Amino acid sequence: MADTTPPKKPKQAVALSYDGKTAPKITAKGQDLLAEEIIAVAEAAGVHIHQDEHLSNFLQMLELGDAIPKELYLLIAELIAFVYMLDGKFPDQWDNMHKKIVAQA
Repeated sequence: MADTTPPKKPKQAVALSYDGKTAPKITAKGQDLLAEEIIAVAEAAGVHIHQDEHLSNFLQMLELGDAIPKELYLLIAELIAFVYMLDGKFPDQWDNMHKKIVAQA
């Protein structure tokens, strides 16, 4: 009898760096054991991890040091903005909007 179990997809990880001035760049990527190590290092450093198989598949095609393509700017910008908010960082022009929201809650 044939095994109908789908093949296991390799675990993968891609790390991005962002300096606030230029497009985010690929700083690490890997599969299986290397992916697990990248994730472990990120977790130990308190880096937020976003899990998205399709985004990871696309980013795996890029080379280390490559900037993300323009087609991903909006998506990555939204992720970075969300992480900043999780860390309690808000743009100055928000005029402490987050404190006003908390105060009203």
